Amino acid sequence: MMRIELVKRPERSKLFSALSPFIAFALTIIAGAILFAALGKNPLTALYTYFIDPITQVWQLHELAIKAAPLILIAVGLAVCYRANVWNIGAEGQFVMGAVAGSVLPVMFPETVGWWVLPAMLLMGAAGGAAYASIPAFLKTRFNTNEILTSLMLVYVAQLFLDWLVRGWWKDPAAYNFPQSVQFNPSAVLPELAPMSGRANWGFIFAIIAAVLVWLMLSKMLKGFEIRVLGSSPRAGRFAGFQQSHVVFFAFLISGALAGLAGISEVSGAIGQLQPSISPGYGFTAIIVAFLGRLNPLGIVAAGLVLALTYLGGEAAQTALGVSDKVARVFQGMLLFFVLASDTLIHYRIRIAGLGAKSSEAA
Repeated sequence: MMRIELVKRPERSKLFSALSPFIAFALTIIAGAILFAALGKNPLTALYTYFIDPITQVWQLHELAIKAAPLILIAVGLAVCYRANVWNIGAEGQFVMGAVAGSVLPVMFPETVGWWVLPAMLLMGAAGGAAYASIPAFLKTRFNTNEILTSLMLVYVAQLFLDWLVRGWWKDPAAYNFPQSVQFNPSAVLPELAPMSGRANWGFIFAIIAAVLVWLMLSKMLKGFEIRVLGSSPRAGRFAGFQQSHVVFFAFLISGALAGLAGISEVSGAIGQLQPSISPGYGFTAIIVAFLGRLNPLGIVAAGLVLALTYLGGEAAQTALGVSDKVARVFQGMLLFFVLASDTLIHYRIRIAGLGAKSSEAA
């Protein structure tokens, strides 16, 4: 009986480690061409519509920045968690709770105006996301619960809480019974970068700043060294005097704060009010962004733009080619699969073995 085994390589190739995101993207393009051919579409035309056509106009580049901003912000925070070997899968819920916390001022006090309103909203949004992320952090450090399950389950709690708010307590009485909050007043709206050419707002600038600051923290500061050591070897970290529980809380709080900042930036910028659904799945897509960017905040900026393009490409393909709106999710899933497959083959080699070989080795 034959079987396939994965055997750990003595050392990984630095060249292929650097090239693996590009290899994964190329394989995604090939698989995408096969997918479009199976759907009866011309692969070259479809791929052009999906990847090139959405960025041929200046205003489309603004839309790309709008989609990329939350992906980059969330993925940078997730990179801190994953580098610390802390598996936060609930960034989508932290995104939602950040949006809710930051919207308290414009929704409950709509007449409040002034220069300080927007900064206060952004701080409240980041604090709301961090507070929500502290729940799985506390459960892990206090009861040793699995943070994957707790953070993921809290996503649905946050989504249902938002839905309850906009259909009840926070519903705009002048909205003809539509489930939405009041429109944010001008003091609570994130300014656009270039109003005459597109809708891109300061959320994209926040994402770039966050990426640079987190990169500096991870590569130049003691806290970053602590995260890297505990993430790669918890035993060595304990010998160095680092405390695992502190790093778990720190990673979750940073990740939640950036996801919350992304949430309030989204509703105060691109949307302008709270609705039952404020995210097409940014918190989950950001996981792909984090790994495509090799958990490097600067690489995540480029990866965020690539994944943002899949959203725009999905919309363009739906309109121009008449394909399902789920095509974007398929591309994102294939990209994640190929990224993980490439990383696996960098660390392991495939060996085909049989029971006879195993018996002889044991003897």
